[in-house]
Amino acid sequence: MTLRTTTLALVSALAATAAATLALTGAGPAAAAGVQCSVDYTTNDWGSGFTANVKLTNPGTTPIDNWSIGYSYTGNQTLSGSGWNGTWSQSGKNVTVAAPAWAGTIAAGGSVSAGANFSYSGTNAAPTSFTVNGVACNGATNPSPSPSPSVSASASPSPSASASPSPSPSASASASASPSPSASSSGSTGNGKAPALHVSGNKLVDANGSQVVLRGVNRSGMEFMCVQGYGFTDGPVDAASIAAIKSWKANAVRIPVNEDCWNGYANVKPEYAGENYRTAVKNFVHALQDAGLTPIIDLHWTQGVYTGNSSGCSDVNSTCQKPMPGAGAATFWSSVATTFKNEPSVVFDLLNEPYADRAVSGIDQAWNCWRDGGSACPGINYPVSGMQTLVNAVRTAGANNVILLGGLAYSNDLGQWLAHKPTDPAGNLAASWHVYNFNTCSSQSCWNSTVAPLAAQVPVVVGEIGENDCAHSFIDQVMSWADAAKVSYLGWTWNTWDCGQGPSLISNFDGTPTAFGLGLKNHLAAVN
Repeated sequence: MTLRTTTLALVSALAATAAATLALTGAGPAAAAGVQCSVDYTTNDWGSGFTANVKLTNPGTTPIDNWSIGYSYTGNQTLSGSGWNGTWSQSGKNVTVAAPAWAGTIAAGGSVSAGANFSYSGTNAAPTSFTVNGVACNGATNPSPSPSPSVSASASPSPSASASPSPSPSASASASASPSPSASSSGSTGNGKAPALHVSGNKLVDANGSQVVLRGVNRSGMEFMCVQGYGFTDGPVDAASIAAIKSWKANAVRIPVNEDCWNGYANVKPEYAGENYRTAVKNFVHALQDAGLTPIIDLHWTQGVYTGNSSGCSDVNSTCQKPMPGAGAATFWSSVATTFKNEPSVVFDLLNEPYADRAVSGIDQAWNCWRDGGSACPGINYPVSGMQTLVNAVRTAGANNVILLGGLAYSNDLGQWLAHKPTDPAGNLAASWHVYNFNTCSSQSCWNSTVAPLAAQVPVVVGEIGENDCAHSFIDQVMSWADAAKVSYLGWTWNTWDCGQGPSLISNFDGTPTAFGLGLKNHLAAVN
């Protein structure tokens, strides 16, 4: 879900050409109330237009409610579209970014990022002053060129704050800028306690043939922090944070990652791209393995220009959830497979939440597109890699790891999964399913009629479970149903976002649960 919540993946790429930081220190109601803030402004400029990104940080000790950022341009910059992760509007040269419904409050120490596209001609000077809730920010610094030029045209919200019916809520309103390049000690090899997995009938089993039911959490951050230019992760992924996850009796962690960052594309800052990014992912994967936790690598954000139905962004780059993986996804999975082909405890999730059903005409066509890609995907203007292509990329690289395949409708629809199951010489395919309280298939009658028959034939892993009310009555039903069906499941998400704005399991990386997370924690303690 990033909400899209992939539901919230609340952030956009920050391969910027200009930056300005301002501290709110002036007098007025906000200052009198002790409110503090800083605004970072960056752009991706391609000559006739640009993506503007603003990041509002609250360094104070009290929350900022109903935030609104104001600034002005000196040129003819004109807002294009509605932007993301905030309500963007323009009057003359004046621009306002108001809080979206899911991110109205910025907690002390937290931040929120929003973006929008603009057109212009002539010069594109950065704004020199900002207001927050009507109070001027003082102490502006002169915009300085960013070391990483980008040709990216846009950025999208997919924590998964996308326009999806499924809230894969990934990034949230307080995305911390963690620059730490390493998730584990340099001596970690991954030869730890996590079980080697393979498919046997409708079960995941270990090397001894014993069934393994994966129950755990998602750890969002690596899919958006790097492409936004902030770092590798949203918060710590060190030994203490992994121990906190394990203290909930979890046995698996799903890691959303980014195609651009892994492949080392030019739109990503070099310090967060290519080998640096791959090393950070490998370190985290190995640390999880050493702790006995099954790592699931999920391709969350991919390349491809898509502006059709339910588009999350107009950017070619991997800054939001796309309906299907593009051509670069095959390169990505070939590389990932080569990296982990000798580590059968690592599971591959080929694409977070496909939604070809919203891009092509008819459900049958959508499933053909899902499997075959290419010409089977009319309505998607970039070269699509179908699931068969990605399975082939993994197997050709010599990896026999278990592969998860999410269905349509943001992985909520598994209706024709079996009929369109790709060919796999290793026989190690499993279905990935996502379910939130606002999905179409969110009732036990739907689960019994569509998911249970599939789970009787192939392993089913519920890659994301969640609800958008900061409670746990819905996931309690999901988990009980899944336990009875021997189906695996992972909660969205182990991040300290406001669970009132999207499913967030913790309020502190020491494992302190939110009201929503308490349901998963208590259930895992009872069954694992």
